[in-house]
Amino acid sequence: MTNLKTLIASPFYPVHNSIKNDRYTHYWLKGGRGSTKSSFVSIEIILGIMKDPNANALVLRKVGENLKDSVYEQLEWAIRALGVDDVWQSKLSPLELIYKPTGQRIIFRGGDKPKKIKSTKFKNGYCKFLWYEEVDEFRGMEEIRTINQSLMRGGNKFTVFYSYNPPKSKSNWVNTEILNHREDRLIHHSTYLDVPREWLGDGFISEAEYLASVSPKTYDHEFMGIVTGTGGNVFENVTIRNITENEINTFDYTYYGNDWGWYPDPNHFVGCYFYAAERKLYIFKELRCWKTSNLEYAELLKDYKNVRITADWGGGERKSIQDMRSYGFDMFGAVKGPGSVEAGLKWLQGLNEIIIDNQRCPYTADEFVNYEYERNKDKEVISGYPDKNNHSIDAVRYALESLWRRRGA
Repeated sequence: MTNLKTLIASPFYPVHNSIKNDRYTHYWLKGGRGSTKSSFVSIEIILGIMKDPNANALVLRKVGENLKDSVYEQLEWAIRALGVDDVWQSKLSPLELIYKPTGQRIIFRGGDKPKKIKSTKFKNGYCKFLWYEEVDEFRGMEEIRTINQSLMRGGNKFTVFYSYNPPKSKSNWVNTEILNHREDRLIHHSTYLDVPREWLGDGFISEAEYLASVSPKTYDHEFMGIVTGTGGNVFENVTIRNITENEINTFDYTYYGNDWGWYPDPNHFVGCYFYAAERKLYIFKELRCWKTSNLEYAELLKDYKNVRITADWGGGERKSIQDMRSYGFDMFGAVKGPGSVEAGLKWLQGLNEIIIDNQRCPYTADEFVNYEYERNKDKEVISGYPDKNNHSIDAVRYALESLWRRRGA
């Protein structure tokens, strides 16, 4: 088996020893991008199952669609890295990893299907290991406790991993939860600076150093895992100011998006420009109206027939897009899909600056400034994005989806 020191970054050595000696039950592993916390957890789970013939594992993401391309592949990496491919079997339907000598299993579940979690059973042994990847995506400790209570049965020793990049807001439930002292909990923070440079590559390091030079606050949050926000606002990178005609005349390519409505929800159209070199978004055009037929709406937007417009297409909106195309508009439906809302909003949050002209775009400015995270019943901020008062935000997501869907944008 491969030497662990070539797979685990040195700051994780004390955590590894704690797991090896069963010192704690709950391991909260936080940090910035490239800190290798997920790699560490995957190594520990594979080792732990091979060491204990009664141990099985359940790995969770809030959205089940995200399991295959994240934690499942991460655990497959751990198996290869440890050089134990010959004793593990991979299955895709359902997602499982099976330790062939004993039949022990690692299974995967999404928090969006709680009934499947509660019905989880293992033929041999018990669920010794639990891993919540991106735990901040869950709705709060009540949801976590419910899952833990369902699964932490039938054994004497349990190891539960919670891995995440700390959300910006100090009020987020994850950031407040770790302030509560528990004797059976270890909290560990790591960054890419703790990792050998050759593990990450020069490209990763250059990206981090560039972001540190142009946007120190964003760098602190994304790469150092520092909580940089003060409250529940989703967008803490918004600047409200006049965008001049001279600036607009320099925009070499503009993006347009549309969110459909009738009443009380409006139709909302936006125009924006993305300055990629500095990761700045300029929002300079909006049109909002209520109780407007598609023909009337086409007349209001007649100056934008020659630009590509990306629009919502769920439900009855497909007909609206067809109508607009018949009126001569270059309008297409957004790709959407599971996790698309979160992906688009996280991309917007990661920009260095979102500049909104509140004279040209009063509704858009109001929504971006006042858009806040949801709160649970204890008034703790959670990471879920509310689906209300976000028509302009949705329109901007649609307009820019070709950018945020592109890897590394």
